[in-house]
Amino acid sequence: MFAYIKGSLEVKTKGYVIVDVGGVGYKIFMSETAIQKLGELGETVKIHTYLKVREDDMSLYGFNNNDELRLFELLLTVSGIGAKLAIQILSHITPSSFIVAVISDDVTKIKKLPGVGPKTAQRLILELKDKLKKDSMEEENVAIQEEVQMLEKTNQNIKEAIAALQVLGYTKLEIEQALKNVNTEDTTVEEIIRMGLKNLAK
Repeated sequence: MFAYIKGSLEVKTKGYVIVDVGGVGYKIFMSETAIQKLGELGETVKIHTYLKVREDDMSLYGFNNNDELRLFELLLTVSGIGAKLAIQILSHITPSSFIVAVISDDVTKIKKLPGVGPKTAQRLILELKDKLKKDSMEEENVAIQEEVQMLEKTNQNIKEAIAALQVLGYTKLEIEQALKNVNTEDTTVEEIIRMGLKNLAK
């Protein structure tokens, strides 16, 4: 119904803003990050919007750009994710970082988001991975594609290093603890094994 709302920013407070358009004040719920990026009171702002309609409620949710709006809409398609949690997620992670985390199966990063536990993180990855992968490829977002490819390569190197160390008699838990603080980005399998062995020997 509303693609965006453009008007004078009259109220800017925790969780929402009010924008005056021709004498009508629109209350728009937004993430804290999005609110911080808006201008000062009295300035003209343009906010991309999503209208949530229920039997007993009509609420407007606002975003600084279409990337945030698109991610919000995708989050709502996940079972158990409502508008409030989706906004909370957007308050703590950028769309590009979230996309990379989902596509690269980074459960650890996702479950750190407020309101998202291990099960919800797994569900987000399960239900959104293919959709986000398709979107990022269609939009030819080179930066995201390159970051995903790098993470996938890193994850594969870690898996191979863990397998090699297990052959040497170490348990998976011991190996994961040894690699916990190891910088594995742009690191070969051999280097990961070497650093792992060094920590395991301590």
